[in-house]
Amino acid sequence: MSTLADGRPPVWVGHVSMRTNVIDQSHAFMVSLGLRPVGKGEDVAVLELRGGTHLVLLRTDQPLSGTAPFDLTVEDLEATHTRLAELGFSPSPIASGRIHRSFTVRDPSGQDVAFNSNHVSGRPV
Repeated sequence: MSTLADGRPPVWVGHVSMRTNVIDQSHAFMVSLGLRPVGKGEDVAVLELRGGTHLVLLRTDQPLSGTAPFDLTVEDLEATHTRLAELGFSPSPIASGRIHRSFTVRDPSGQDVAFNSNHVSGRPV
């Protein structure tokens, strides 16, 4: 079966993970971005994104930097950029790429999370 009766693909990403040395702060940060909290413990936190994908935050003792191991897509990139700036997250300027426009925001653990403009195919997802 290549698609469901409603035209959606039959599979999707279930979980993505990110290590963080400040799990409470990273959890609060992701909630402020719009992710839905599902569960939180001392060493793990789970948040839900659109489509049912879960972000699993895993505690580490190591300091972190660089780019988060995933990126996010939003319907209105400019509005999201403005909202995150108003929240004090200092998003990078919006840049145009080959496929979409994007910006980054630094998570409290020191990792840059990329936000992309919506570029889905226009078919049900």
